Amino acid sequence: MSTMTREEIEQGLQENRFAPGGTARNAHAEVLAAAAEASGDSELFRDALDNLINSYLYSSESTKMLVPFARLLQEYDKDPGAFSKGDAHSLFWQFKWVATAISESPEIPLESATGWLDEMERRYRIAGYSERPVRESELWFADVIGDDERAERAYARWQAADRDDMSDCHACELNGQGHYAMLRGDDARALEVWQPVLAGDKTCAEEPHRVLATALLPLLRLGRFEEARAQHLRGYRMARGKESLLPSVGKHIEFCALTGNEPRGLEILAEHAAHVAPLANLDDRLSFHGGVLVLLRRLKDLGHGHLSAVPYEGVPRTVAELYEVLRADALDIARRFDARNGTTRVSERFLARIGGAPLVDVLPLGVRSAALPQPEPAAAPVAAPVPAPATDGAALAELVRRARAARDLGHPGSDGLWAEVAARVGTADAVDPLVRVDVADHRALAAARAGAGDAAALVTAVRDGYRALGREERAALSELRLASVAAQSGAAPGEIRELLAVALRAAEALEADEPLRGRRIALAELSAIRLESYLRSLEATDAHDHGHGHGQERAHGELAAELTAFVASYAQSLPDLVAEAEEMLGRIALSEGDPERAVPLLAAAAARAIAAGRPWQAVDPLVLRAGVLMSLGRPEEAEEAARSGLTHAGELTDAEQQAVVRLTLADILLERADAAEAAELALTAAHWFDQAGLTADGGAQARLLLARAYAHQHRNADAAEVLRSTLPDLLEHGEQQALAVREFLGDLLRELGEPREAAEQYLLAAELVKGWEDPRPQAGLAQSAADQLSEARLTPEAVAAYERALELHRLSGDAPVAEVRVLRSLAWLAIREEVSATGVARARTLMAEAAGILETPQGDAPESPELRSELAQTWHQLAQVLDRWVSVHVQEDDDEDEESGPAEALGDAELTALRLEEVLLWDRAAGVYADLGGDHLTERFQCLNNAAWTERELGRPEAGAARLSALIEELRTWPEGSVPEWILPRAERTVAHLKD
Repeated sequence: MSTMTREEIEQGLQENRFAPGGTARNAHAEVLAAAAEASGDSELFRDALDNLINSYLYSSESTKMLVPFARLLQEYDKDPGAFSKGDAHSLFWQFKWVATAISESPEIPLESATGWLDEMERRYRIAGYSERPVRESELWFADVIGDDERAERAYARWQAADRDDMSDCHACELNGQGHYAMLRGDDARALEVWQPVLAGDKTCAEEPHRVLATALLPLLRLGRFEEARAQHLRGYRMARGKESLLPSVGKHIEFCALTGNEPRGLEILAEHAAHVAPLANLDDRLSFHGGVLVLLRRLKDLGHGHLSAVPYEGVPRTVAELYEVLRADALDIARRFDARNGTTRVSERFLARIGGAPLVDVLPLGVRSAALPQPEPAAAPVAAPVPAPATDGAALAELVRRARAARDLGHPGSDGLWAEVAARVGTADAVDPLVRVDVADHRALAAARAGAGDAAALVTAVRDGYRALGREERAALSELRLASVAAQSGAAPGEIRELLAVALRAAEALEADEPLRGRRIALAELSAIRLESYLRSLEATDAHDHGHGHGQERAHGELAAELTAFVASYAQSLPDLVAEAEEMLGRIALSEGDPERAVPLLAAAAARAIAAGRPWQAVDPLVLRAGVLMSLGRPEEAEEAARSGLTHAGELTDAEQQAVVRLTLADILLERADAAEAAELALTAAHWFDQAGLTADGGAQARLLLARAYAHQHRNADAAEVLRSTLPDLLEHGEQQALAVREFLGDLLRELGEPREAAEQYLLAAELVKGWEDPRPQAGLAQSAADQLSEARLTPEAVAAYERALELHRLSGDAPVAEVRVLRSLAWLAIREEVSATGVARARTLMAEAAGILETPQGDAPESPELRSELAQTWHQLAQVLDRWVSVHVQEDDDEDEESGPAEALGDAELTALRLEEVLLWDRAAGVYADLGGDHLTERFQCLNNAAWTERELGRPEAGAARLSALIEELRTWPEGSVPEWILPRAERTVAHLKD
């Protein structure tokens, strides 16, 4: 291996300091430390050791820092004077990390660990530092060895000691204080302590990342589920993929396992599969694998032990296999800690953690997760059948009574009751034959709904069974179902009509005193109306009706007339059937483009259903009415209808219906700026769509609305996580939605300060509209992408994107402001990497081009304030570019040893000319801003202030002072409150300084 030069080592150290934490960074840092030691340069070696310690800290190998720290401490003891004040501070700061690493290293004997703490205390005292960090380190050491009295004393002394330069940041200290309260069983106190960190008021490199993870279970235990959900979404996003935060990742996995989100937990585990291998830091391994084991145990308990998990040490593992290997390894580590510490505390805490029970059945997270497959049947020895509860005749009779009452009422819970009846009846002989036919009826109905091939045969058998028992009113209903099954299976119109006629005759043939006779006849009539409309449309299609539009109108007219007559006939006697007819009339009105006519019909349908004691039947017309009212611009009424629908949905058992009513109300509320409730409803809607197997359809739309609601609440991290999770589904819902979603995600990522990722989304969105005739959407997206690429300092990519945006804006021919802003951005990029003569010349050209666009009349319209403001801004920015050019030369003159700088220095005359041009440009800009009024006062002041200081550089400070003095006098005449408070004091200070 060739010897590295000092320059190569220094360059390597510079790169390593900014590399992502992990084993790759550590390996590079180790090579650099070895090369620095071999060089014999003590200063370089100390820098390399310091870098190696910092590298280890932000990785899963943090305990390895002990060796390089001991070497660095030896260097300090040999020659303390060789350490600068900053170097010495860094060394003493690292003592705290080492104290933690010692506690996390069971191979270090207890006596040695105690000795390190004593040494830390001694050195801090000699150096004049507060004992605060020492007592904090002692606290955690005492806790892990089970010395609770010592821990209490250390905690009290930690809190009583003064803060100084060696104290941890406020965020880290609050983390520790809250964690200690949590360990003592006081979740409420812990969350109170953590609040400034959770709120973002106290932060650092790894906070609130760690607190967000640690707070999850306390929040759940206190029933604060909404907060727990939000902290998971926000916190996991921060911890994802960071080696030093694997313990936090484990807590997020544990959270998923204990909230009914096992699929989400598996996804997080898969994202960190590479880190499931043994970690060098045993404490981190115990913490991370502990969270994983909670998930694996839950999956095993749910019957998913056979599922593939992630590989371990290169070997694929099922859930059950991975559980066994991780558990054995973790318990071995815990026992090693206990053996060192002389206590069982680590093992006890670990076993309690991995045996934790779920804290809530299901807590919807909003993010999309793949559903788990049906669990494998548990392998169990064959046992004798357990006697069914049906042996209790009275209980079965009561259950049958309830099931029949629910069936006759059309209650959504009827299916569940009959399923229970069927399970109790089983194959027992001593069962009422009518009950057996009722059970068969339930099964036949389910087959008909599912479109099963044997549905007709099952319904026929039920009809015959009822007839054999003399239950003609039930047989008549079966006749009607046969007609529906025939229509569903695509039978010929003639056959369907004959079956309808048979059903009607069967209803009419019922005894006159049969209570259900009138209902059976009306139901047959309504079914005939509905099916006859379907049959007429089929026949019209078969006849190739060229007047399709007119034919459809006739069909709608006939159907509406028949339904209206039905309503008139049965309005008083059968309100629930009339409600169905009115809902159909409302839908016809909508199909004919007459929403105003539909609104009262849908309202009447809902009201009749409620009056008939069937509120669940009102949900569909109410939800439909809410959507119609929103389209008509009547949001208050729409919200009222949707809320009523949600109120009456309590007894619905259909998951899709539950989802739709919530999504409808959420959409309305978001339009009405009630984002908090909209988010709650959208979250629940997504959960119900998932239950209905519609994750990729309605579930995707619910999550999109949820993301929008979060964004309205400025919960951009939550919104981005939700949107990312469902992005593949949304991209399948058409080009327009794909475009909107990509742009929305780009906006969120931009707000979150992730410019690379935001630019990627904007560019992908731009690709979607590449072939559109209108170039404006692509131009706007290209410009947004360019802004973010520039923010990410990807200069060549940003230039290319800006140039593409400029080309597209010019194609549209109606976006002068956008063109000008692109040109100004390109001007600044020309001097970003180096302020050179070539770059400044390029920037001048681009700024001049921008000004030219704004100075050219835009059609016949008068000059707009917006264009004048943009022109002033262009002059302002050109002056700033020139000032940068001047500053480079002035700096070069002030520091003759500086290697960087312009190749050819400007003379005094050239510098004076540039400064005069700057003053002229700022004056011109200020004049425009003055004409535009008070809304542009800040920009006006900035221009005049810049001009004043430049006048001073020209040796004319009095001219600069005069400018600002004139502004001060003018502003004093402005109405009270119309001038920002800071402007006059700052202007006065500048004038005073210029006059000194």
